[in-house]
Amino acid sequence: MMRTPSPGYSITVRLEIVNQTGMFGRIATAIGDRGGDIGAVDIVRAGRGFIVRDFTINARDESHEKEIVDAVKKIDGVRVLHVTDRTFFQHLGGKIEIQPKIPVKNRTDLSRVYTPGVARVCSVIQRESEKAYRFTIKRNMVAVVTDGSAVLGLGNIGPLASLPVMEGKAMLFKEFGHVDAFPLCLATNDTEEIIQTVKNVAPVFGGINLEDIAAPRCFEIEERLKQDLDIPVFHDDQHGTAIVTLAALMNAAAFTGKTLEGLKVVIAGAGAAGTACCKILRAVGISDIIICDREGILYRGRERNMNAVKRWLSEHTNPNGIRGHLSDAIDNADVFI
Repeated sequence: MMRTPSPGYSITVRLEIVNQTGMFGRIATAIGDRGGDIGAVDIVRAGRGFIVRDFTINARDESHEKEIVDAVKKIDGVRVLHVTDRTFFQHLGGKIEIQPKIPVKNRTDLSRVYTPGVARVCSVIQRESEKAYRFTIKRNMVAVVTDGSAVLGLGNIGPLASLPVMEGKAMLFKEFGHVDAFPLCLATNDTEEIIQTVKNVAPVFGGINLEDIAAPRCFEIEERLKQDLDIPVFHDDQHGTAIVTLAALMNAAAFTGKTLEGLKVVIAGAGAAGTACCKILRAVGISDIIICDREGILYRGRERNMNAVKRWLSEHTNPNGIRGHLSDAIDNADVFI
């Protein structure tokens, strides 16, 4: 099935157009005939005998963008001046920045926000560490921590390539929760190094958001940081997914008149999200849960392709000991995740 145009593949094409009747229609037809979705159309400037317009167009993918632009180039009386990828344009220079909350306009301001006045605040925090939540960014600052090993659908792309995703997550914290967040993309996949690094930077932050760290390492990292730190530790790929899944399931059960406890649930995937969904469903009383990975159904005593997390899952799910593949598990299921 052909994908529909998406804002994720949006371009702005700047065209110099001969100022004749019907030119706009010819351009719009060429774009539409090739499946482009025209959004905004803006006049940039007009001159003697020509007009410059910006056409913003949603496409299906990069090759579709090129197909649309090539079609427009073939129209007599039209010259393509520039093509801007709107997604990349919004990433120019990064998507977040740090701004001072207080203006520094004179020596008086400087004496309060920095030396010598700042030393008084430092001394108070030294005596009473909890005052850091009142007088520093710690009260509203979250670290978004990743090693870039399991990023979206991209896989192990490394810390640098994962930075745009972490910037985006920091934006969501601010936009939807009014919480400041900063990305920390770590150049290591070593569990011990990640744990120690997060512990070392923890004094700055009021919470830790683990992001896109591959299973099963993510489980140990989360558990040990929770034990060692006195601030909240949240693994978005686990708990964020589990929370919204449970919310949807509660509404679905209410809509269909079923009880959560009576549901048979099948989960495809025993990674971070699948494991967390299983645990939160068990916490609300759902016991008939079957989990499948690439080897098939998890069951007590399975030997192939197992790790500590999968062994725990095999011992706490699949109460009827069903074996086989996903097609076997999903028979008579109420819910498929």
